[in-house]
Amino acid sequence: MSRVERFTSGEDATGERLDVYLARRFDVPRNRAQGWIRDGAVTVNGAAAKPSLKLQGGETISCEPQPVTQEGTMEPEPGELSLLYEDSALVVVDKPAGLVVHPGAGRDRGTLAHRLLARYPEMAGVGGPGRPGIVHRLDRDTTGVLVAARTPAAYQALSRAFAERRVEKRYLAVVYGAPSPASGTLDQPIGRHPGDRKRMTVTPRGRPATTGYSTRATAAGISLVELDLETGRTHQIRVHLKAHRCPLVGDPVYGEARWRGLPGAVASILRRFPRPALHAWRIALPHPATGERIACEAPVPADLVELWRRATGGPWPPP
Repeated sequence: MSRVERFTSGEDATGERLDVYLARRFDVPRNRAQGWIRDGAVTVNGAAAKPSLKLQGGETISCEPQPVTQEGTMEPEPGELSLLYEDSALVVVDKPAGLVVHPGAGRDRGTLAHRLLARYPEMAGVGGPGRPGIVHRLDRDTTGVLVAARTPAAYQALSRAFAERRVEKRYLAVVYGAPSPASGTLDQPIGRHPGDRKRMTVTPRGRPATTGYSTRATAAGISLVELDLETGRTHQIRVHLKAHRCPLVGDPVYGEARWRGLPGAVASILRRFPRPALHAWRIALPHPATGERIACEAPVPADLVELWRRATGGPWPPP
């Protein structure tokens, strides 16, 4: 029998849907949180509510998380994994572009989670349903470092470390233009776009979001930028860079097709780049069992190196 949990929504829930808030709080798929609400397992200020209820912050919420049924189990699928680190508590992989991290809307097979489950079957009971061992995520076309837990204890410890911002996450991005100033901090709240619910945007009603940045090099109308992700909002880097007028090369949603204003040869190279030019380069975090700080780096993928070389005529800038 599951246990009823009672809590008060914080200011960071302001403007967020109830189902989205519960999915984030309990680290479960959104459709599962919706099921709890429709089954009467959730009340807000003592009354039943709809999944679409917009929270204001300060609501008293009662939730009885429902157990996972056998229908929610996943079948392991062998597949390539590029390992950066592994031990009995966790594994760190270098995720390639095009690989979805876990099942979701429209994708129930062929994810990184399925591959992890094939190599580490003990992950089946770790974390939320459909997300074995997954403690954070990368967009489908973002490459680089991703951490997964192999035990329930490691999952809880890693989840706390992410929630308490004790995890250092650094990214590399190829962007249009040159950030001004060359380094600084982007501290702008992010929320759903009012006209397109699939997009995010900078908005005063959004959740706090902070991204540090430093420009490594600028040439041929583009720049290589190193980013320090202090919070982990949806599409945070992409939205902040767009708001700073330096959108990601190859980003079909936030990229603005800025290649149009560049010389023909360079414009053609940038226009054809098939994905957002973003790489999760480095992560550092406390080990979930020992507390010792560990760090992992994922090599810069060949497509980004080639993009820079062809567009600028020069080598990939050193750290």
